[in-house]
Amino acid sequence: MPPDVTTEGPSTRRAPRTLERVVVRFAGDSGDGMQLTGSEFTKAAAAAGNDISTFPDFPAEIRAPAGSLAGVSGFQLHFSSSEIYTPGDAPDVLVAMNPAALRTNLRDLVEGGILIVNTGTFTTPNLKKAGYDHDPLADGALGQRYQLHRVDITKLTNASLDGTDLTSKEKGRCKNFFALGLMFWAYSRDPESEITQIRAKFGKDERLADANVKAFKAGYHYGETAEMFQDVVRVEPAQFAPGTYRNITGNEALALGLVTGAHLAGKPLFYSGYPITPASSVLHYLSNYKNYGVTTFQAEDEIAGIGAAIGAAYGGALAVTASSGPGISLKAEGMALAAMTELPMVIVSIQRGGPSTGLPTKTEQADLLQSLYGRNGECPLPVIACYSPADAFDAAVLACKVAVKYVTPVILLSDGFLANGAEPWKLPDVDAMEPFHVVHRTEAEGYHVYARDPQTLARAWVVPGTPGLEHRIGGLEKDALTGAVSYDPVNHETMVKTRAEHVERTAQECGPLDLFGDDEGDVLVVGWGGTFGALRQATARLRDQGKRVSHAHMRWLHPFNPRLEPVLRRFKYVLVAELNMGQLLLVLRAKFLVPAVGLNKIQGQPFKIAEVMDAVQKLLGESERSRRASSQSELTAVEERAVQ
Repeated sequence: MPPDVTTEGPSTRRAPRTLERVVVRFAGDSGDGMQLTGSEFTKAAAAAGNDISTFPDFPAEIRAPAGSLAGVSGFQLHFSSSEIYTPGDAPDVLVAMNPAALRTNLRDLVEGGILIVNTGTFTTPNLKKAGYDHDPLADGALGQRYQLHRVDITKLTNASLDGTDLTSKEKGRCKNFFALGLMFWAYSRDPESEITQIRAKFGKDERLADANVKAFKAGYHYGETAEMFQDVVRVEPAQFAPGTYRNITGNEALALGLVTGAHLAGKPLFYSGYPITPASSVLHYLSNYKNYGVTTFQAEDEIAGIGAAIGAAYGGALAVTASSGPGISLKAEGMALAAMTELPMVIVSIQRGGPSTGLPTKTEQADLLQSLYGRNGECPLPVIACYSPADAFDAAVLACKVAVKYVTPVILLSDGFLANGAEPWKLPDVDAMEPFHVVHRTEAEGYHVYARDPQTLARAWVVPGTPGLEHRIGGLEKDALTGAVSYDPVNHETMVKTRAEHVERTAQECGPLDLFGDDEGDVLVVGWGGTFGALRQATARLRDQGKRVSHAHMRWLHPFNPRLEPVLRRFKYVLVAELNMGQLLLVLRAKFLVPAVGLNKIQGQPFKIAEVMDAVQKLLGESERSRRASSQSELTAVEERAVQ
């Protein structure tokens, strides 16, 4: 065995085998290239035909202190030969590039899982930074719990680059590709396709391209020749519906959905925004589509971003702006103006941990009440939410449709987990999608600014400059028909109620309720947004166990789907699972007076399937105890009557 690797622990030698699914996590310093490594391994899994789900997890700092616990960056990939919904509860394989990565991630590794450690970084200073008072690799304890593989990745990478003119620092930046090559060999991936990818990615610097290829090859061949990973694993391709698929992140899908929505509306797309994590990449992606009628504008601040979008909507474009919680707070006054003027636009809120700056790179669902009520006055707006990274495309198209059909601002909710996560996406046939082309009014006779369509209550969307249709709109209250400024109290109440009913009419677009399972039973799990995967997977497993559990996931958060209330009332328990302190729970209990209970998590992390299953099992246990108590009470009553 080579001197730079030792292998120990249970079950280190197994015959080659096929697994249904594997969860791999790469972890290291934020400068170790873990996001790139995970992304490349994800591409390989997608190319192999596996179903995939990813969870990038990285610090907010651009370059956190090297070796620190706060600076650890991770990337988790779940790939499978069957349908999956989540990145996995816990990794089967952990690649730890330094002591800090080991310390922050080891608790998640499954018992008996594969642990690959870069021993070259386990120096005294690095151990101290990670909070270790001794080398955790020295006492043999890890080898008793896990399949431990100690590899000096740093030294082996440097050796593979001997003879190059790279500096020591540049060589160190290549060690992530050594780790990638090692995993390619362990999971039977084609190295040639990755070599092509590396050369394409680093094509502008041939030195770095060659160096990364050498490191990648060294890692691959090291796994092949060293006495480790004797159980080479293969995960067969998943069975997908026929079609063309690509790997896509939530923000990429959202951007493509906005472009498609504008195309289906027959309108140019105008996007204005200010950089903020995790929404910034939407601007980056959309800037690539100027040949498709897309105009992007990076504003000087959040207020300018919403102001520009309002102006574009008034001018006849399909306008979009996006931000996260802090930026949405700044946009609130502009959003109220857009609601008052009834202009069609999409406001994307990609949620992150808060309040204030909070946890910029971590996920949360704590901005629901902000979206529902975070404006002055009675100012309701339609609010819809994405389910998954790929679903962001459909949600964005729907938001565009509602905005132009009902001439209203629409809030589209996503979150950091969806924005950065990835999964396979079947490319739609855009030509087969039903258009919702906008026809602007040009007939001057009988025109009034707030004359409304009887079905949608939408006012006419008139482009400024249309002859005979000169008009004004603004933030002051207007006459319910003419649009003239009005301070009449009865008119104000009429307009407030009309605007509210206008938004309620958008429920005509809700469609069927997304209900998995029966429409009655013991427990109904209710969720929204990025919790979909964990809730759906947990429900499926419980149903496989014979439990009377169903899952309803809500696309529409205002107005609610009209089909929701009857379903809520047909279950003994309603469990509302969300990554906040119970915001949807509060609204559901207030509106429907159902005795729902909450499952809440506020850790900057998505739900695990096991967490959801445990909460449901607890409710089922209460149901069983209640049933037994009721039966015992009835039996006692019968016995008492018999005695009498």
